[in-house]
Amino acid sequence: MFDRLASSLHRVFKTLRGYGKLTERNVQDALREVRLALLEADVHYEVVKDFTARVRERCLGEKVLDSITPGQQIIKRIHDELVRLLGGKGGDFDLSERPSGVLLFGLHGSGKTTTAAKLASFWKRRGLRSLLAACDLRRPAAVEQLAVLACSLGVDFAAPLPGDTAPAAAARALERARAEGHDVVIYDSGGRFQIDEDLIRELKEIAGATRPRNRVLVLDAAIGQESVQVAETFHQAIDLTGLILTKLDGDARGGAALSVVSVTKRPILMAGAGEKPDDLVVFHPERMASRILGMGDVVTLVERAEEVMARETGGKLETSLGGEHFSLEDLLAQIRQVRKMGPLDRLLDMLPGAEVLPKSLRPAAGADPGRQLRRTEAILLSMTPWERRHPERIDGRRRARIARGSGVSVAEVNELLRQFDQMKRMMKEIRRRQKGLHRGI
Repeated sequence: MFDRLASSLHRVFKTLRGYGKLTERNVQDALREVRLALLEADVHYEVVKDFTARVRERCLGEKVLDSITPGQQIIKRIHDELVRLLGGKGGDFDLSERPSGVLLFGLHGSGKTTTAAKLASFWKRRGLRSLLAACDLRRPAAVEQLAVLACSLGVDFAAPLPGDTAPAAAARALERARAEGHDVVIYDSGGRFQIDEDLIRELKEIAGATRPRNRVLVLDAAIGQESVQVAETFHQAIDLTGLILTKLDGDARGGAALSVVSVTKRPILMAGAGEKPDDLVVFHPERMASRILGMGDVVTLVERAEEVMARETGGKLETSLGGEHFSLEDLLAQIRQVRKMGPLDRLLDMLPGAEVLPKSLRPAAGADPGRQLRRTEAILLSMTPWERRHPERIDGRRRARIARGSGVSVAEVNELLRQFDQMKRMMKEIRRRQKGLHRGI
């Protein structure tokens, strides 16, 4: 979702790194480009205005450190303000009582029902017992959909009785959760295509009947500027405690995520980017800011890896991705696990410098990333362990043998080696850039 914004900011940063001196003129020139990039990403105008004003004030009010370049200092301040814009330290659900109530609400199509199921799955993996309460009594098959999801995930489900209203169904689910010792009860409420008085009244009645400490707006991140008005309206009516952004894997411009926190003063708690139960993750503002600015998110990548492999393997992954001796041997060791961690394009977004990866390193539109991984694995398996550890020593004769062994052309072997060398150089540059930025903290 943030590809366009990341690419625009990368172009700005290429110019920034060339500054030898920090002046009011070049700060204003840089922030003009940043302002345009944010506006093109559909960030609310007032949010952009405040953002650039704070960055300008900080840049012009500080002495440039000798250990970093002026451009790096501007980039660091942009990073800090972007983290602040996304919620600072972030937020979490209030699960201090048993059972803890979580009321999900939002417009039709925002993904409330699937998000409710994903939340139950998320907490189940952490040892909490959830009860999914069906309170969407208007949408056809909404109750059945939640029942099927609950059954597939192995979590408890509370169905409404004939003649129940949504508040009555919610209250009955709460009584059951108390009686059966559930840790969390998740209320899947009904939605509308537009916010209306009936929807607000129903949500207030559900909240009054259950008094949930967590009143969470499920927001489709793809609806753009409208998300600000939707968030404001729900917040005024329900006093929401947090937000969940869905469809972050879409091709929208991403301005919603950068606007709603500033407008509502409430944190983004989680983000969804896919249909699988584990495609809902905790939202970390600093990690998201780093990804937008091309600094990667190796921490999240390692956390995802640790869910599908032994902890010691995850440690090796973190070392190899962040270290200076990443080899084809490391690549082969991890490529066999990468399919379990999610789609390739989503994992690439977590790598430092992902926004500047050449198109040849990214899956083409409509292409099967799994097929590309299999071909890469075949090439690597046709190499000897010595060749994987010393790719720079693979000469023409060896390349021809590797191509025959993997059933590909010599040109494909050459391209893989070229891309791997390019990736190593980019990772080295990103590490150098990050060290410079951290010195400016």
